[in-house]
Amino acid sequence: MIGAIPGLMFALMSLDAADSFKSFHSELEVSRNLQETENGHGLSVTSHPSRVLSRSGGNATLPCTIHRDQSLAPNRKMRIKWTKLTFDLLTEVDVLAAMDYHKRSYGSYHGRVHLCGSSPSDASLVIEDITLDDYGRYKCEVIDGLEDATVVVSLDLEGVVFPYSPRLGRYNFNFQDAERACREQDGVVASPQQLREAWRGGMDWCNAGWLSDGSVQYPITSPREPCGGQNTPAGVRTYGLRNKNMNHYDVFCFTSHYNGHFYFLPHVTKLTYDEAAAACRRDGARMATVGHMYAAWKLSGYDRCDAGWLADGSVRYPVARPRPRCSPTRPAVGFLGFPDKKHKLYGVYCFGPGR
Repeated sequence: MIGAIPGLMFALMSLDAADSFKSFHSELEVSRNLQETENGHGLSVTSHPSRVLSRSGGNATLPCTIHRDQSLAPNRKMRIKWTKLTFDLLTEVDVLAAMDYHKRSYGSYHGRVHLCGSSPSDASLVIEDITLDDYGRYKCEVIDGLEDATVVVSLDLEGVVFPYSPRLGRYNFNFQDAERACREQDGVVASPQQLREAWRGGMDWCNAGWLSDGSVQYPITSPREPCGGQNTPAGVRTYGLRNKNMNHYDVFCFTSHYNGHFYFLPHVTKLTYDEAAAACRRDGARMATVGHMYAAWKLSGYDRCDAGWLADGSVRYPVARPRPRCSPTRPAVGFLGFPDKKHKLYGVYCFGPGR
């Protein structure tokens, strides 16, 4: 956890700098949206609020209201299109298109999205059974004859960011490996915004990790020599964008709520890894992932001081209530590394159908 960072040049975003950047970014978005929505004299669209918070498995309504000159005749050919913006803002992913009674949803959104349609001016998008991949920024575009207007809405998810490195040790993931590792732990690669929010919540981690935009960063709340120096301010430190194939780091994953039951399986004896896997199966479950444990710990307050095997071969334990010999100073997920799987020293955490 406290590994030294290689001697690379990095930029530092201090608390004040982060607040200033956030303020500047918000003002930039407002300015951009105003410019876009006032594109035509008879048409504009607005979104209130411009940020919607939901959770994995839940539903969300992204607001988009059409303002149209009442003197204009109704236009049955007015077109509504929703797209998702990629992190680099260079491309857009089609979500839904609608014109009059004709509606079409695309890709992974098919069957999960529809227009709210509470009134002729309501172009709000409803997303059901939300997944981790749905997180991000969406654009509502309305085309009415020669006029068009757009507005951007953010969908945020309630969840937890957690650092992850493999059995081989720190700094062994290229970007594709990092994506795969997060998926295997029931998560996705965290965004820079999600890491920044985690840092604001007290996250302190000295190892640099990949983020979803291809940058490499790490959050520091307690400056110290191995982590950029004790005289540097707290903040999210960044190496900037790195080569996704050639460079190797850890990764910061993000996970949200899950549909299922995470639990420690009581057993009369300690277990090897294979015995632990078999014990979960006999209980109608499977071994839990690191993402399951972090979600249970952060979002449900799961507290257990018993070290247990997880599916990736690591041994961890979640402490929501600090106490002696069990994360005495703060809530944390304890990590005992990747022991020899033949060691008969630990219990097991399982994940099964909801109870």
